[in-house]
Amino acid sequence: MTGTLFVINPNSSAVVTAGIAEAVAPLGRMGAPIECLTLAEGPPGIESQAQADETVAPMLRLAATLEDRAAGFVIACFGDPGVHALRDRTRKPVIGIQEAAVATALTLGQRFGIIAILPRSIPRHLRSLGAMGVLGRLAGDRALGLGVAELAQPARTEARLIETGRALRDADGAEVLILGCAGMARYRAQLEDALGLPVIDPCQVAVATALGRIALGLRHGAPG
Repeated sequence: MTGTLFVINPNSSAVVTAGIAEAVAPLGRMGAPIECLTLAEGPPGIESQAQADETVAPMLRLAATLEDRAAGFVIACFGDPGVHALRDRTRKPVIGIQEAAVATALTLGQRFGIIAILPRSIPRHLRSLGAMGVLGRLAGDRALGLGVAELAQPARTEARLIETGRALRDADGAEVLILGCAGMARYRAQLEDALGLPVIDPCQVAVATALGRIALGLRHGAPG
């Protein structure tokens, strides 16, 4: 399968997209070229179910314009808005970062914890986890209490990540942690060092998963 792996950031923040591109850059040597795109019609940050749902239609329109050049797609928003709808439109690999992160976490520990950005993000995470049938492996889903824009404050964000991760480890029994937002990859190494647990950046593992599917020629079933 030839073409480009398109990583679509469903919010309109070019800063977030740049962070995603930096996080996945080391994977550019694994096969298909990677291009990270910003959905101009999206909200500045996706912090609720309503905001996530509003991105689906414009994301599908963008993906349709890329179909002829695409080897696959990654939807870079935790909660995976529009992933199943896009799978109905194409047989090429479509990977949601939440699904990929959870699938990876299940291979690294018995119970995983998620670090969300805001409390209102957690219900949509839980709905997705319920659909995946993995709630029995969830240790906890705890919020930083920081919005997408506030994640650009490094010292404050790192401190809250360590505090929240420690609660997931010590109070909830998490053996592996998932960063529950596309914009936190820069903190992964510090969090692993501070807590002694594996930490998953969802964009990195989603891109790695998509590149593996592309290399193996694995496709979705024919759309209905």
